[in-house]
Amino acid sequence: MKTAIFAAGALLATCAIAAPGTAARWANHAARRAGRTSGFRLPADDDGVYAKVNGTAKNVEYSSNWAGAVLSSSGYTSVVGTIVVPKPISSGRSASASAWVGIDGDTCGTAILQTGLDFSVSSSGAVSYDAWYEWYPDYAYDFSGFPVKAGDTVKITVTASSKGAGVATLQNLTTGKSVSHSFSSESSKLCQYDAEWIVEDYESGGALVTFANFDSVTFTGASAVKSGATVGVTGAAILDIKQGSSVLTDCSTSGSSTVTCDYV
Repeated sequence: MKTAIFAAGALLATCAIAAPGTAARWANHAARRAGRTSGFRLPADDDGVYAKVNGTAKNVEYSSNWAGAVLSSSGYTSVVGTIVVPKPISSGRSASASAWVGIDGDTCGTAILQTGLDFSVSSSGAVSYDAWYEWYPDYAYDFSGFPVKAGDTVKITVTASSKGAGVATLQNLTTGKSVSHSFSSESSKLCQYDAEWIVEDYESGGALVTFANFDSVTFTGASAVKSGATVGVTGAAILDIKQGSSVLTDCSTSGSSTVTCDYV
């Protein structure tokens, strides 16, 4: 676990050392479908506090767009987690969120290898899902022929065979469908510093979308490969989304292989 009090300035200094110009890349992240953008973790104004969420004290790092768990070290080449697809709850306006696993994007700002699911709800309550893969800074692309619905169990995996190549895979364990995409000779290289299990509030049109009430997302079987050895989530930094004065998530780890994020 990272320190209980984690100064935002120290975090930004670490990012600057790992990847000069990260802030500029945040602002210019390539668009996903019609203006939809994902991005590196953005620290909230008071990132890194000993917080109390739903009456429970915990060590947490606040972010304006990422919630979940992050392992930061070196040598990460694979990340896996399995979720039950949530059904976002209508609030009378359109809202979205995303669940994914990835390599880099926290302390490394040169590239992110990630894949996952977007879940959206319209103002009328209609729910939709998109499955996607991405090697930032290239665009994210939708997988075709991979339908999902609320309650399906989906295994999410990214594997880097080098700092410029890898595979993103989604497996719907409920339907038996599986899709994958291979990357090769990517010009933007991974650092292999970070392994992540994330629920994200992404951007559209240059601003964060209304964050969907996703109820709860749990990554089970969460593990990473670090320098050839499989590691669990023990000691991962816990992230919660805070926008303005509102904390929107309550995330935690359980045992060595479970990451849970609740909407609050």
